Amino acid sequence: MPEKQQNMVDDLASFTTESWRTIRIMGEMVQALDTLNSLTRSCVSIFGSARVKPGTKPYADAENTARLLGEEGLGIITGGGPGIMEAANKGACDAGTESVGLHIFLPHEQGCNEYVRTRCNFRYFFLRKFMFVKYSMAYVVMPGGMGTVDELAEAFVLAQTKRIRPFPIILFDSNYWKGYVQWLKDSMVAGGYIENDEVDRLISFCDTPEEVRDNICKRIIL
Repeated sequence: MPEKQQNMVDDLASFTTESWRTIRIMGEMVQALDTLNSLTRSCVSIFGSARVKPGTKPYADAENTARLLGEEGLGIITGGGPGIMEAANKGACDAGTESVGLHIFLPHEQGCNEYVRTRCNFRYFFLRKFMFVKYSMAYVVMPGGMGTVDELAEAFVLAQTKRIRPFPIILFDSNYWKGYVQWLKDSMVAGGYIENDEVDRLISFCDTPEEVRDNICKRIIL
């Protein structure tokens, strides 16, 4: 981010009243749009836990998935933090593709990982989630916690309600996610709160980086 623009965003952050906060929100959105509009490739967002360590299978899976997608000409967007996000950004760098980090300021969170090449800073989760949806052609959801589930649910609801055109939402590691999807069917579908075909149509499972690549590449236009 250019220093002058960053200073403007920091200045807006000093406004604390509710009315001035709207100006800060607008400034954050404009800055993000200006930055992300410069992307030259279609992008896939990869989500997952910040607590995953290098050298583990989930870390390697995220890295290899991002690398394979990058080799197909797709850029990679993550939350910019450690764990799965770091692994995906590393894979993007290895493939020589766009490596984007949408970094959120949290009191307990580390800064951006070293593999982010295009960075946007956010104080507001809803703006950050909007940018994920706007600039993604697909979501790959690796094992993670409530933040990962939140991002998954956002995309599902927007596609379900036709606020966006449905795109691939891939749950990576069927053993991890099958209990969640089964709960959707046993509780929400059984109770009449959502339709079974919505779950089957909007969500798919993959268990290897190669499956993710093949699934996405056959469903989107590069």
